Amino acid sequence: MGGGEIVLIIFVFLLLFGAKAIPDIARTLGKAMREFQKATNEIKRELNESGGGLGDDISNIRSTFQNMKSDISEGIRTHTSDITEVVKEHTSEVEKGINDMKTDVTKEAENVTKTVHEEPKSDFSI
Repeated sequence: MGGGEIVLIIFVFLLLFGAKAIPDIARTLGKAMREFQKATNEIKRELNESGGGLGDDISNIRSTFQNMKSDISEGIRTHTSDITEVVKEHTSEVEKGINDMKTDVTKEAENVTKTVHEEPKSDFSI
């Protein structure tokens, strides 16, 4: 607002209410502004008090979820490690079994080959 606009508003007030009523109006407006400011401050205070508790609750919930996430991740790592160990043990047992079977098959093949070479050949001609 410029200076000219303020002078115009004061002039209009003087015309409407007269010079004697303006101090009373200003006093009433001042009181109303103070009451409005008090009410605004009270509302802000109540919101901060209730909102502050809500912020703590949210922080606690967030912390709880982080802890749960960590516990679940650790549990998965532990079980995965256990499963990996079991798979490794079974894999080595299977590989040992396969190697034993290869050895047995090789020995049998050698025995069959030896037996075939050692058998007397027949004199039958057809």
